This record gives sequence, structure tokens and C-alpha cells, in this order.
Amino acid sequence: MPDELADRTGHLKIILGYAAGVGKTYRMLEEGQQLAAAGHDVVIGYFEPHGRKDTIAKTEGLELIPRRVVQYRERAFEEMDTEAILARDPEIALVDEFPHTNVPGSDRSKRWEDVLVLLDAGIDVITTMNIQHLESLNDQMRKITGIQVRETIPDWITKRADEVVLADLTPNALLNRLDRGVVYAPEKAQRAKTNFFKESTLAALREMALRQTAHEIDVRNVDDSSLHPMGTAAAARSSQAQPVAAVQERILIHVTEAPTTAGLIRRGRRVADYLKADCFAVCVLREPLPAESRHAIERHLDFSRRLHIETRILEGTDEAEVLVDFAHTNGVTQIYVAKPPRSVVPFLFRRQLVMRIVRLATDIQVTVVADRRKRMN
Repeated sequence: MPDELADRTGHLKIILGYAAGVGKTYRMLEEGQQLAAAGHDVVIGYFEPHGRKDTIAKTEGLELIPRRVVQYRERAFEEMDTEAILARDPEIALVDEFPHTNVPGSDRSKRWEDVLVLLDAGIDVITTMNIQHLESLNDQMRKITGIQVRETIPDWITKRADEVVLADLTPNALLNRLDRGVVYAPEKAQRAKTNFFKESTLAALREMALRQTAHEIDVRNVDDSSLHPMGTAAAARSSQAQPVAAVQERILIHVTEAPTTAGLIRRGRRVADYLKADCFAVCVLREPLPAESRHAIERHLDFSRRLHIETRILEGTDEAEVLVDFAHTNGVTQIYVAKPPRSVVPFLFRRQLVMRIVRLATDIQVTVVADRRKRMN
């Protein structure tokens, strides 16, 4: 390997969709075929066929790395063999189902963690995922689909990608594919049409995928004339390396033990991404807390760190004053607080706290976020 490539980080391309059957895997394999035909060393690191003949046909001629068998509860499961891919050391690896959770006993818990290992080794990766697996959209997805998505990817992973492209198909065309048995077997297809595959649901998900892809393009704002084999990746990386203007917006998320805090964190993180703003998750400890409340706050702070949000733990008897003082000291322009619950005593205290924050932060935008879970019931 030439010296200038010895320490390079692999390029990551995400093919984004909004539902099963829109063509993410097909496009990944098609791009793999094109790259291989152009003389690049391409392997299939992981591929999930789902019985789709057209997609399976696209694997012809591409080297497939055998899966690793993991034993769990007296059953054998097949996972991507990351170590085998590293040993093979291809130029480009095709990896299906980016958000997948590995079976217990695997070296890493998530497939996206496996992909990071490949990237660190200098292997380029093309992978696939649906919009509903993006962590910051988790609450909105539950509202749209009525389903709680358990396998999520932190937003910073998609920001880490050099390129995000959309595998698009209109809801009508997707439903037609469903009826023809292209996506699922007939019995499963009928169940899907009465649940996730409702036209209104698919339309809403597609709109979110279109917006997310447009946002990713806007964030990178790159020249498509990149010489890198995977498209705009090289241009994206070089543009990220350029000096950027000083951040104008800074967002503070108020962390408490309340269950609604998780949704608040997702909301603040997503707004920060759109505004390209710094983001803080801040809790104020007024007094010794019960163990249950302390553990809840620690969970929320850990969740914030996983989303690459800077966390702070402050102390003081006047929670509103301490929070707003921190905001002024750190140049915060927006504060996100949760709308208080309607239980009698906690509601009165929290409502007073929110009102005091609003009164003290006259020069800062304060956004009071309602609990979306209530509106879904």
C-alpha cells in the first residue's frame, strides 16, 4: 500500500430509504458492480437477500465474505465477519442493514460499530438504512407509524458519512411492488398493508427521507466532480477539513429526571444539526436526589453523550438562575425545556421553574417542548 494511503480513513456512503422494498440493497449492489467493472476491489461484507430474485442476481460476480456463526442460547446465528473482511483488506466493502443489532456474544453490539472498524482500517464502505432508524427522529417515527423503533443510529454517524444518497420510490409504486410479491411473500405483504405499509404512512416517511437527504447535501455543500470512486466522498471530506465560520447558534437542553427528557434531547440535537450549532445538555442538582431520580438523570446524560452532545452537571439552590447564568456565560442562544407534566405537585413546581427561566432569559429564545407521547394516545 502506498505511504500516502497507509493511514487514510475509509469513505462512508449511506444509501437511505424510507421502507423495505424501495431499492436500497439493489442500488448498493449495482454500485458495487459498477465499481468492480471499473477495476476496483469490491467485496460483499454482508448482504440480506430477503428472497428478492432481482436483488440476488446483482451479487453475481462479486466476492462474498462468508458470515461468522455466533452461538447464543443454544442457537446458531449468522453475523457479518468483520475480522474476515479486515484480513481480506478490500478497497470497498458493501454492508447491508447498517442499523442491525448484533447477537449477544459478538465483538461489537451494533453493525455500525463494525463499519467504523472497517473505516478505521482504510476500507471504503457502502451501506444501507431506512430513515426511521435515525435516533433524533425516534419520537416522530413513533407518532407516524405507531411503532417504537428499537434499532437506532446516532445522528453523528450519518454526519460522519462522506455521502448520503436516497433510494427513492413513490408510495404507489412501492405498494404495487408489495402487491406483486416483490417485497414480501403474499401473506406477509397483506399484514404489512394493514400496518406499516399504509399509503399515508409511507408518504410521511418518504417526505422525511427527502428532507433528510436534502439536509445532508446542504451540510456537505460539495462539488460533484470528485475523483474518488464512490462519488462525492472525497470532496465531502476535503470540504469538512476547511476552516469554518464561528458558530452563531448555541443550544442548551435542560436535563431532568423526567421521562420526557429523552424526547427533548432528540429535538435539541436535531435542531442543532440543522443550525450547525453547538449543543449542551445541562442538569442542575438542587439537593441530594433519590437513587431513582439520580439514575434517570445519569441515563439521560449518557444518552446525550452518545449523540455527541456536551454535558454539564451544575449545582445550586435556584435551578432557573443557575441554568440561565450558564447560558449567558456560554453564549447560549436557545434553551429547550420540557413542558411540565399535569400531576398536581410536580406540575406546579415545574411550571414555576419554566416561567422563571423564561423571565430570566429575556435575551434567549426559550422553547417549551410538549410530550409527543401524550398526543399519540
